[in-house]
Amino acid sequence: MAWNDGLSVKVQQFDSQHKELVAIINELHESMKDGNSTEIIGTTLDRLISYTATHFFEEEQLMDSHDYPDSVTHKAAHECLIQQVLELQQMFKTGKAIMTLDVMMFLRDWLMGHIQIVDKKYGAFLNSKGVA
Repeated sequence: MAWNDGLSVKVQQFDSQHKELVAIINELHESMKDGNSTEIIGTTLDRLISYTATHFFEEEQLMDSHDYPDSVTHKAAHECLIQQVLELQQMFKTGKAIMTLDVMMFLRDWLMGHIQIVDKKYGAFLNSKGVA
């Protein structure tokens, strides 16, 4: 998965965080592809979840501080995504799921879809409030 300017939300802080999320997903994919241990894959998945939660929190804080009109819907999307990934993590930890190409495609689509559909909506709004 490669970062490109088409993914930019025009808010530097969040573009940087999105780039880091892409890097972690790529690291997870490489670990899976290289046949690394379940422990290494699990640790990378944990880091992805932790970083995502921090990122979502920071987005929500900034949206709230500028009274973003779609913040309730945006937060609901965050909650849904977090629940999906936490379920995946739990299944992985209990041996009910393994890191497969399907899982990697889900994570990629999850991140790309969220950035391109949900996050892009706040970019112009925050830019109009002086956030760059």
